[in-house]
Amino acid sequence: MNKWMTCKEAAALWNVTERWISGLCKNGKIPGVRKKGRKWLIPADTEKPKDSRIKNGKYVKSRAADKKLPLPIGISDYCKASTEYYYVDKTLLIRDFLDQKPFVSLFTRPRRFGKTLNMDMLRVFFEKTETDTSIYFRNKAIWKCGPEYQKYQGHYPVIFLTFKDVKFETWGETLEKLKELFQKEYGRHKELNQSPFIAGYEQKYYQKIMDGNASIVELTSALANLSQMLHEHHHVAPIIIIDEYDTPIQQGYTRHYYEDIILFMRNLFSGAFKDNPHLSYGFLTGILRVAQESIFSGMNNLKINSVLDNSYCSYFGFTSEEVLDMADYYGVTDKYTELCEWYDGYLFGNQEIFNPWSVISYFDNGCRPETFWISTGSNEILSDILSRADEEIMENLNSLILRQRILTPIDMNVVYPQLDDDPSFIYSFLLVAGYLKTKSSVSAFPGTSMYEVSIPNKEISAVYKKEILSKLLKINGRISSSAYKIQKALFSGDIMLLQESLQNYLYQTISFFDTSAESFYQELLAGFLALMDDCYRITSNRESGDGRYDFQLYPRESHLPGILIEVKISEKSSDDQLLARAEQALKQINEKIYARNMKQDGISPIFQYGIAFSGKHVKILTRQADI
Repeated sequence: MNKWMTCKEAAALWNVTERWISGLCKNGKIPGVRKKGRKWLIPADTEKPKDSRIKNGKYVKSRAADKKLPLPIGISDYCKASTEYYYVDKTLLIRDFLDQKPFVSLFTRPRRFGKTLNMDMLRVFFEKTETDTSIYFRNKAIWKCGPEYQKYQGHYPVIFLTFKDVKFETWGETLEKLKELFQKEYGRHKELNQSPFIAGYEQKYYQKIMDGNASIVELTSALANLSQMLHEHHHVAPIIIIDEYDTPIQQGYTRHYYEDIILFMRNLFSGAFKDNPHLSYGFLTGILRVAQESIFSGMNNLKINSVLDNSYCSYFGFTSEEVLDMADYYGVTDKYTELCEWYDGYLFGNQEIFNPWSVISYFDNGCRPETFWISTGSNEILSDILSRADEEIMENLNSLILRQRILTPIDMNVVYPQLDDDPSFIYSFLLVAGYLKTKSSVSAFPGTSMYEVSIPNKEISAVYKKEILSKLLKINGRISSSAYKIQKALFSGDIMLLQESLQNYLYQTISFFDTSAESFYQELLAGFLALMDDCYRITSNRESGDGRYDFQLYPRESHLPGILIEVKISEKSSDDQLLARAEQALKQINEKIYARNMKQDGISPIFQYGIAFSGKHVKILTRQADI
């Protein structure tokens, strides 16, 4: 008798998911397990772990009843998050930084992946204050690392600015907001007012910032001057932390004051981070690295930590172990598989990561999956990219929707104006912004790598469907009712409803197109079919039987029918001629035995559709494949 069983065998024995068992092993929840290669081995006589889970997945929000800590939705204040809410400990980021001590660090991650909270954690840890802030770390992982790391706590003056809310229509409004931010940060360092260690001209500059009277030129020196004054007063060079530094840059690009904000940022950061003798360390966060715009010109001391790098890879977003612990804490570990499908799938360096905002929102929403991350901010990047996409890019994006991977070069130095010159840079934008994940890389030309990229999860798939379908169907972000009628007709084999829905749609929209080329009809159907990928594995132009079908919808659930679609295009054809072409399409499906693969897998019924288009007209024939 075997002494050990695998996670797969245990999952079958206990009627739970294999992934959940694997997570329990990782977290030490099952005694006596051991690891062999990549597999966990479980003692064969282990009893099923006690299950305290809530079977219906409902999260009880009555804090008094369950005495659970509340979820930190929208909380970016470290002191509050770490003491009043359920906090996922990311303090070992401090340890890793102190081990390496890069002079200036830039962390690039998608929005809502914990950048602001982590930067505030760094501020609280390092900042020299009148009160003892070590209390916020004594029960955290960093404190267990010992005196070697504890001695840095409360040691430095800190300059902290977040640009996450600098989102204005004009450069003038943006400049006023930046003045306000510097005014507040200068005011936070009241010890500089009338400091005996600061020269008179510095006092005058300090007052100008506080009064909001500094010119643009003077404002570009705000970080350099504040760091010098803090150094002179405290006799310790400060740390500068800039959160979401590129938010005003993105806004400048979309609102047409890009050159103004780039010039300002270049001068601001040059004084703050380049050869500044009054700086101990610098931290910046953002979505993009915009080095080619010379914002960080000549800064050889800048350490970039992107989504492709292994350094700090587990500190932004949640790991699988952290999500399992959270699910266990709230009594909903049976929802872990659903969490993985909807919010897992990102790959930062070599670490698989969950979207933290969406995971927290999922628990708070009674464990009902929705597109939480998408609703937290604008998808202008994706919308702008799609407005520039050519036919090849749209074909690739459709492939992504259909859960396929595409191979593309990735440039982590991508900047906004490059979209004007070469739309192929969109994949680099989509990766750093959180709309794609990398799978693997292959060497290409010197200095360039090709990456396999795909959509990370169901949540991001939903935004692709909405945005891409909106472009394909020319309906300004609203999915027409025709899409749902077509879905219904395909599900049920209702040829009359399918014919009517497609015909009505063509009458309403084809006037937007200069020509009725074959690619239009292919893209049209691809857009409609993409909505069905939760129920079907959708492939196009693949080999099956003795040929290559146009579209195959392979059911993900046993109760659904299989679907095959063959498309024919004619010019200026009568209804009878279109019907003949639709019949040819059906004949091709049968003669080429396109249904062979689905038949071999026991799928029944299989609906076969022959669809013929000519201008605004369409004719459809259907029959079930012989079993």
